[in-house]
Amino acid sequence: MPRSFRWVSICLRWVSLSLALLAVHPARAEAPDWDTLGEAGTVEVVTTDEDGATRETTVWIAVVDGAAYVRTGSSTWGDNVVRTSELELRAEGSSQAMRVDFVEDDALRERVWQAFREKYGFSDWALGWIRGSRPKIMQLHPRE
Repeated sequence: MPRSFRWVSICLRWVSLSLALLAVHPARAEAPDWDTLGEAGTVEVVTTDEDGATRETTVWIAVVDGAAYVRTGSSTWGDNVVRTSELELRAEGSSQAMRVDFVEDDALRERVWQAFREKYGFSDWALGWIRGSRPKIMQLHPRE
């Protein structure tokens, strides 16, 4: 095989490998501007019920240390997220696929709780009995 063909063959293999790696490891999704969204009164979360139906729910959002959190007590949309660890976040005229991590660390839970209390005041306190003593607190992350 002539030397120039060998060089072309090596380059083509390198390009093919690079494209394959990009397909396996897509670019990381960009996070929304959480500080701006944190100023919003509400956002909409979209989940999928067990029967495949779409559920749209308006919820409060809080931002702590540059991370966004939503929470719920015993709710169908919350159960959907427990089942899939995913939701769609709609806010500020845009929509983004999210995955969630459930917050179990008591110190972080308290900080998030305080952020909701400071943002929503008496309404947050009054609705606390609906959410229960240990609601599901979810940190939002862009889905890759």
